[in-house]
Amino acid sequence: MGLALVVRGGWPGHEPVAATELFLPGLRAAGFDITVSDTLSVYADEAALRRFDLIVQCWTTGELTDDECAGLVGAVRSGVGFAGWHGGILAAFGNRDYLRMVGGQFLQHPADFLDYDVRITDHGHPVVAGLDDFTVYTEQYWMITDAWNHVLAATTVHPGPNDEFTEPVAMPVVWTRRWGAGRVFCSAIGHRLADLTQPEVLTLTERGLRWASR
Repeated sequence: MGLALVVRGGWPGHEPVAATELFLPGLRAAGFDITVSDTLSVYADEAALRRFDLIVQCWTTGELTDDECAGLVGAVRSGVGFAGWHGGILAAFGNRDYLRMVGGQFLQHPADFLDYDVRITDHGHPVVAGLDDFTVYTEQYWMITDAWNHVLAATTVHPGPNDEFTEPVAMPVVWTRRWGAGRVFCSAIGHRLADLTQPEVLTLTERGLRWASR
């Protein structure tokens, strides 16, 4: 039996409760006993966090205290998995150590939803094995990332008539990352429940949560 902590809250537009509820049945079926927290203060106790195998976070535009950031990052470094999607992990907190652990931060997206292609870049990885390239209709995240990420899926951001950039820009969509002994899974897709329930997205997200677990 694994132990999973689900931390959800922040900006309500990403429906943190409904979004995380989508994945709780699958986690339970995979053998996880689940604890849910609607406060970030749970992160301040690193010793308590270390008993979990996985932390699933869906918390947009919040603030971590120094103690909360240190507790979370320390727990992941020790081997606790950390996973999430869209703004719940990539537009969450500005703490330097948190961003280094996650490996990316949301910067911008076009004003409107658009169709964009998601290209699988590592067909051998268990998170995306057997999945073909697919298209989503949602926000396309422009993020700042680094080369320590293992990119599993990518897209191309194309310039519009009023954009400052003039050439297409390659952008990661799904990646994994090692941070100390911990595994990190991030997906940029998931603004709406309809995004998360698209079959390809649902599959890779469920797999990503399990992959990140200790």
